[in-house]
Amino acid sequence: MKPQPRNHIALSLLAVGILSACSGVFAATVPAGTVLAEKQELVRNNGSEPSSLDPHKVESDVEFNIISDIFDGLVAVRNDGSIEPRLAEKWENKGNTVWVFHLRPGITWSDGTAITAKDVVWSWQRLVDPKTASPYASFPGNMHIQNAADIALGKKSPDTLGVKALDDSTLEVTLTQPTAAFLAMLAHPSLVPVDPVLINRFGDKWTKPEHIVTSGAYKITDWVVNERIVAERNVRYWNNKQTVINKVTYLPINAETADVNRYKAGEIDITYTIPVNQFAQLQKTLGDQVHVTPQLATYYYEFNTTKAPFNDPRVRRALNMALDKDIIADKVMAQGQRPAWVISQPQIGGVKIAPPDYASWPREKRIAEAKKLLNEAGFNASHPLSFNLLYNTMETHQRIAIAASSMWKKNLGVEAKLQNQEWKTMLDTMHTGNFDAVRYAWIADYDDASTFLNNFRTGDSENTSKYSNPAYDEAMQNAAKAKDIAERGKYYQQAEDILGQDVPAIPVYHYVRTHLVKPWVGGFAPDSLGVYLTKDLYIKKH
Repeated sequence: MKPQPRNHIALSLLAVGILSACSGVFAATVPAGTVLAEKQELVRNNGSEPSSLDPHKVESDVEFNIISDIFDGLVAVRNDGSIEPRLAEKWENKGNTVWVFHLRPGITWSDGTAITAKDVVWSWQRLVDPKTASPYASFPGNMHIQNAADIALGKKSPDTLGVKALDDSTLEVTLTQPTAAFLAMLAHPSLVPVDPVLINRFGDKWTKPEHIVTSGAYKITDWVVNERIVAERNVRYWNNKQTVINKVTYLPINAETADVNRYKAGEIDITYTIPVNQFAQLQKTLGDQVHVTPQLATYYYEFNTTKAPFNDPRVRRALNMALDKDIIADKVMAQGQRPAWVISQPQIGGVKIAPPDYASWPREKRIAEAKKLLNEAGFNASHPLSFNLLYNTMETHQRIAIAASSMWKKNLGVEAKLQNQEWKTMLDTMHTGNFDAVRYAWIADYDDASTFLNNFRTGDSENTSKYSNPAYDEAMQNAAKAKDIAERGKYYQQAEDILGQDVPAIPVYHYVRTHLVKPWVGGFAPDSLGVYLTKDLYIKKH
C-alpha cells in the first residue's frame, strides 16, 4: 500500500526487550485553548469505491483508509517511527524469534463480545490460506512467521501457522529468523483481527453495515455503493475517550475536478488529492489549505512479463530508457515529485539505493540505446511496436499516460494505445493477467525496501507482472537473512540492479501526497505512508 523517515533506533530497541504500554497514545490531541465545534463530523473523499472492506480481500489505500479507521491491530507505528501498543498492551520476545503479545484487558468487538487471542490466530490463518485468495497472502511469510510461506503456496495446512493462543489474552508468534521490521510490519491493516463467528455466519456479506462488527474507533452504519460510506463512533472502542470525531463520511469521487469543486462548495473537508492542472492556482488562492507531504511510494508502469513482446527484457528496458521522467515529475506533475529510476526509494530504511548507470546518461544516449535494444528484439520503423497501456480512471493518470505515450512515439516510433478501467475492474484485470502494460503504484507498508521489492519475487501474491528471476529471488532471500542494515542494503542494491536490467516495471516517479484540508480540521498529519486516521482529527469551531 499507501513521509517522514521512521525512527530505526526505536525499532531496534523494541526488538530486544520488553515493551509495556506507554504514554502518548496515538489519538486526537487537542491543543489547550482550542474551541471545538459542537458538531464533530467529517467528510473525506476516498478516491474510489472500495472493492471490499474485508481486510483479507484488498490491497490499496482506497480500502485500507477505511479499514484502518474501523479496525485496530495489535500495534501501530507513530509518525516518529516508534511502535505504539493498540490491541496488544505489552509484549516480550526471546531471541527476536518468539514473540508473546498480551492483549488489553476487556477489549471487545463493537457488539460487546470479547476480542481474544484465538480471533487473531483464526484471522491470520485465514489471511494465508490459499482459499481466501488474499493479495496479501505472502505478507506473513515475508515477516518470516513459521510455515506462512508454505501455507500460502498450498504446501502446508493453515493450522500449522506459527501463531497460537496461549490463553484468551496471550498470543505467541514464532519466526523462522529475526526480522528487523517485524513490529512495523505487524501494524499492517491486513493483520487486524476479524470476527470468525461473524464471517462463518454471513460469509462474503459480513461487511454489510447490518452485519459488521469492528474493533477500531468507528463502525460502518451506512454504505450506498458509488455514493458514500458512513461510519459512526464505536463507543466500545478501548480508547474511545480519546476520540473526538463522532461521524465520518467517505466519498468515492475519482474525478479530481469534482473533488475540488465539492470541496470549494463546502461539501468535503479533505480531498483525496489535488489535480495537477489546478495545483499552482490552488496554492495561490487557498494557501495553507494546500497540504503537500513526502510519501514512501513509487508510481510505475508494470508489464505482463509472460506475454510477448514483454517477455523480452530488451523491450521492457528500451521503454524505460526512452521515458523522460524529469518532464513527467517536473512538468506534468509539478507538485514536488521526484523522477524514479528504482522501484523502491533512493533512501529508505536506513539504506541508500543507487539507480542503474543508464539513469545518468545524456538523454540522447539513452534513446539511442533504447532504439538499438528494440531493433535487436525485432522492432523498428518497418515493424513498429504497438501495445495497450491500461490505467485506472482518473484525470492525472490519463495526463501521465498521454505524456508517456507521446514520448515513446516521438523517441522510438512506438504506439501505446490508451485504455482505462474503473479501479476495481483494473485490479481484477491485473490479477487475471489480461493486460500488456498497466499503471500501478506501491505505497510502502513499512519503512524498508522489501515492502516494494518483495512484489517481484517469484510466486509472491502481489507479483502481478509474473516476473521470475532466480538471481533476484536469491538477493531478496539474502537480504532477509542479513545481520545488519549495511548488509541488507547491499542485497537490496543487488536486487534493484537486476530490476534495472530486467525492468518488469518502469518506475516513473516517487510520490508526494497532496490534499486540500479545511482550516477547521485539526490534527491532520499524514505519516510517511500517506496515512491519516479519523480518530486523530477534530473539528474546530468555525
